[in-house]
Amino acid sequence: MVKQISPQIRVAWIDKIAEIPLAEWDRLAQPLKTPFFEWDWLHNLEASGCAVARAGWQPCHLTLWRDKQLIAAAPLYVKGHSYGEFVFDHQWADLAYRLGIEYYPKLLGMSPFTPAVGYRFLIADGEDEDELTELMVAAIDHFCDRHNISGCNFLYVDPEWRSRLEGHGFSSWLHHNSIWQNQGFQTFDDYLGMFNANQRRNIKRERKALSKSGLEMKMHAGDDIPHSLLLLMYDFYSHHCDRFGWWGSKYLTKEFFEALYHNYRHRVLLAAAYREGDDRHPVGMSFCITKGDRLYGRYWGSFAEYDCLHFNACYYSPIEWAIARGIQMFDPGAGGSHKKRRGFPATPHHSLHRFYNQRLMQILRTHIAKINEMEREQIEAINQELPFSKRE
Repeated sequence: MVKQISPQIRVAWIDKIAEIPLAEWDRLAQPLKTPFFEWDWLHNLEASGCAVARAGWQPCHLTLWRDKQLIAAAPLYVKGHSYGEFVFDHQWADLAYRLGIEYYPKLLGMSPFTPAVGYRFLIADGEDEDELTELMVAAIDHFCDRHNISGCNFLYVDPEWRSRLEGHGFSSWLHHNSIWQNQGFQTFDDYLGMFNANQRRNIKRERKALSKSGLEMKMHAGDDIPHSLLLLMYDFYSHHCDRFGWWGSKYLTKEFFEALYHNYRHRVLLAAAYREGDDRHPVGMSFCITKGDRLYGRYWGSFAEYDCLHFNACYYSPIEWAIARGIQMFDPGAGGSHKKRRGFPATPHHSLHRFYNQRLMQILRTHIAKINEMEREQIEAINQELPFSKRE
């Protein structure tokens, strides 16, 4: 759908990112700190059958054009469920049901299946961000009204962008994830130095447990990644998800991992565990994405149980790799209370919400401050239990 909104600018709703030239989209996305809104990542999700209508993720990207030049975009999806978001709004869906309000479909802004902070409108350098943001919010409101969509939600938003959207009537909902920050570490021992004596001993024991199992870690990045390893990563990921049955959250296909090798492996880091003397057949592996001074843990798996392999593949080896390369932030992914014991404090982030049913919106505005205060208290309580030394 294309609509003229001014003599110079037109808006177009795009149902697949392949309709937008890669160079045009990435001119807006590449300057972002996050890697998860680049054309190849989003295209791989769609082309591999992961983020598509039959999976409940109907791409519906908002774009603004001046002549043939893309000047702004918002990656958006029409959702018929709340799976794969990691911001759990089921209580709002339940409330809407009890009020007789249709909660689905809803409009969602995030990188599918990716609970990593950084969502914002993509706007070209030199453009008036305030003007284009106002045009985009108006286009979203009109789209939702026309298609009877209950609300618009932006998840894991860029903290610098949040206040801009609050000014357009969106309400902020506070959450937290677990983030490691590089505190000027030069070595892994520097990282160990921030813990109390008991936890330092524990981490050293967990590191030694790997060699006691006859395993060693090896990092593979970018062009050094063999093609076979990304296909094997899917097998590990699939096996790990299957262990949890319905709750396994297996959203990605083998085709997605295959595509990463061809057009996105420059962003990929694999932490692979090998039996000593065999550097060709990993027994377990974690899958990370990196850009600039940021590292993101995404998935992991192993076909057998090895003592402390998970901690080494998902935390210690990526941290050691990150320190050696000056990485400043490591987001290991969603879930896992054990992260706090390994130097990942609870770190606040926000989502933004607008309901188009006035009753539901009034309830949100009335209670969101209390909800956020409870979340702040939880963040403080978690961080009081961090096993850091007194000087930290």
